[in-house]
Amino acid sequence: MTASPAVTPIAIRDEDLAQVRYDANGLVPAIVQEEGTGEVLMMAWCNETTLRRTLEEGRTVFWSRSRQEEWRKGDTSGDRQFLRAAYYDCDGDTLLFVVEQEGAGACHTGEKTCFFRAFGG
Repeated sequence: MTASPAVTPIAIRDEDLAQVRYDANGLVPAIVQEEGTGEVLMMAWCNETTLRRTLEEGRTVFWSRSRQEEWRKGDTSGDRQFLRAAYYDCDGDTLLFVVEQEGAGACHTGEKTCFFRAFGG
C-alpha cells in the first residue's frame, strides 16, 4: 500500500486574506492545478471559511453552491488533493491551488481533469 502524500498547511497571513475579493454571494473561484504537470484539474468555489480551512488543513476544501455546504475534495471519492502552494491573482478575485492529486483524478465523472472536453473536437 502506498503512503498518502504529506499534508502541507500554508501560513495564513491577514494581509493576504484582505486582498481576496468575494462576489455578492461571498464566493471566489478557485482553480486547481496539478503540481509537476501544470494541468488544470478543476474549478470550484471557496468562501472565507473554506479558504482558511484549505490553507490550515493542507487539503482542498470548497463550498458547494448546489448543496449549500462545505466539502473536502476526496472525502467521498478518495481522490484527495494535497495543497502544495496557494495563490491569489492580481485583482484578488481568483484563487489558484497547486496540488498533489491522489487517486483517479479530480473530476466527479472519473476523468483525471474536469476539462476533458474540447470545443470543436
